[in-house]
Amino acid sequence: MKMFVEPSDIYLHRPVVDFRKSINGLANIVVAEMNLNVMSGALFIFCNKSKDKLKILYWDKTGFALWHKRLENNKFKWPNAEHENQLVLSEQQLNWLLNGFDIVGHKPLILSNLSL
Repeated sequence: MKMFVEPSDIYLHRPVVDFRKSINGLANIVVAEMNLNVMSGALFIFCNKSKDKLKILYWDKTGFALWHKRLENNKFKWPNAEHENQLVLSEQQLNWLLNGFDIVGHKPLILSNLSL
């Protein structure tokens, strides 16, 4: 994803968000629920209930910017409830998410009490 800023950090807000919220509502979530500085230069990623839309909020040193993406025929691979409410992503993971790939790795295999 090419932007006008180089993000210091990338945070994913795992619980779904009411997409009627815009800049002020999403900024309030960053402060109240994520306990982060919304003006830090980080990207904050939110998803709607049907998981076909993303919003990315960031501060670009002159004001807030809100980036919105809607998928027409698919859903984003959004982390489920077993993950933390907030995840820190790399730029590569953000690109994977935007391209439709799963950003959370596979779970390790759990071996049963089998004798080898």
